[in-house]
Amino acid sequence: MKTRILQLCLLAALSTAMPAAWSGPGHDHGEEAAPVAGDGPRRAPDGSVFLPKPAQRQLGVRTLPVERAALPRTLELNGRVVMDPNAGGLVQPMQGGRVEAGPDGLPEPGRPVRRGEVLAWVVPAAGAIERAGQQAQLAELRAERDIVGARLKRLRELADSVPRKDIDEAAATLASLDTRIRATRDGLQGREALTAPVDGVIAEARAVAGQVVDARETLFEIVDPTRLRIEALAYEPERVTRITGGSLAVGGRVLALRHVGTASALRDQALPIRFAATGEALDGLALGQTVRVQVQLADTVDGHRVPAAALMKNPSNQTIVWVKTAPEHFEPRVVLSEPLDGGHVAVTSGLTDGDRVVVRAAALVNQIR
Repeated sequence: MKTRILQLCLLAALSTAMPAAWSGPGHDHGEEAAPVAGDGPRRAPDGSVFLPKPAQRQLGVRTLPVERAALPRTLELNGRVVMDPNAGGLVQPMQGGRVEAGPDGLPEPGRPVRRGEVLAWVVPAAGAIERAGQQAQLAELRAERDIVGARLKRLRELADSVPRKDIDEAAATLASLDTRIRATRDGLQGREALTAPVDGVIAEARAVAGQVVDARETLFEIVDPTRLRIEALAYEPERVTRITGGSLAVGGRVLALRHVGTASALRDQALPIRFAATGEALDGLALGQTVRVQVQLADTVDGHRVPAAALMKNPSNQTIVWVKTAPEHFEPRVVLSEPLDGGHVAVTSGLTDGDRVVVRAAALVNQIR
C-alpha cells in the first residue's frame, strides 16, 4: 500500500514538471519575468517615489496644500547681537590702579547684579614723587588749620571787643581747611568703587584680584538677557527702504524683530540697521554672535509660502520640493524661491494652487532610492 502511494506521488510530480520541460519551439513563454520589488518604499525611473501608508506614518511624513498669495518681500542680511544701550552697560574705572574684590568677591559671568551694587574696588596707583607731594600738601594744610584754629579760639575769647565778621571769617576758613584735608587724605588712602550701572547679569568679566588697570579700561559688561539688539548691515542701502520688520531663526524657532531705526551714515561701506529682540528665544543668543537676519520690506512678491525645511536638492543640485500626487506617490518639482523669514520661503515658480507639499520628513523622502 505504501509503495502504491509513493508511485502516485512521483507520477503527479512528473506530470507537473513535464509541460515546462517538453514545450516545443514556439510554445515557450518568453524570458523569465523580473522579480517584483514588493510593497516597500522605492524610487521609480522617472524620479517619483512610491511610499506606502505604513512607511509614511513611520517616517512622520506631513503635507500641506499651498495657495499663491502676495507675500512681503524679504532680504537676508548679515548681522550680530549687540547690547541694548538702555538695558546694559560697561564698568570702567575713572583712574588707574590696583583691583580689589568687592564685598561679595569679584563677579563671574552669568551672575545677576543689581544697580548700584559694588562689584570691585580700584586702589589708585600713584608714583613716589606724586605721593610725596600729596603728603607734603597734607602736612601744610594741617599746619595751616592749626594756626587758623588757634586764631579762632582767641577771637572767640575776645568776642566783646572784636568785630563779629572776623570770627565768622576765621570759622569759615577753618571749615574750608578741614574739607581740603579730608579730600587730600582720601586721595592718598581712598579707593574707587566700581558699581553696576543697571540691573542684569555679568556678560563678561575681565578683572582679577591684584590686577593693575588703566583708566577707562572695561572690566565688566552687564546686559539684560531679555532685551537685546540685532544690528544688520546693508551693503545696498537703496534696497532697504520702507522696512516693516524682521525675523531671526534661533534654535529651530523664528524670533520676530521690531525695527528700531536705520543709521544715516555708512560704517565700513555698510548701512547699520537696528532691530529690537525680546522673548524666550533670546536664551540662545550671545553678545557679538553673528546671525542671518530676514528683513521684511513693504514690497510684495507673488508666491506660495512653504517651510524652508521643505526645500531639497536633487542629483543635479537643483532646488526641489516633494509634492504628493497620489495617496502613496510623491514627485519632485524644481522650484525657484525667495526667503521670507527664518522658517519660510516664497516659492515663485514650480508649484500650482492646491499642490500638497511635503513639509515634514522631506529629507527622508529625498533619500529613498
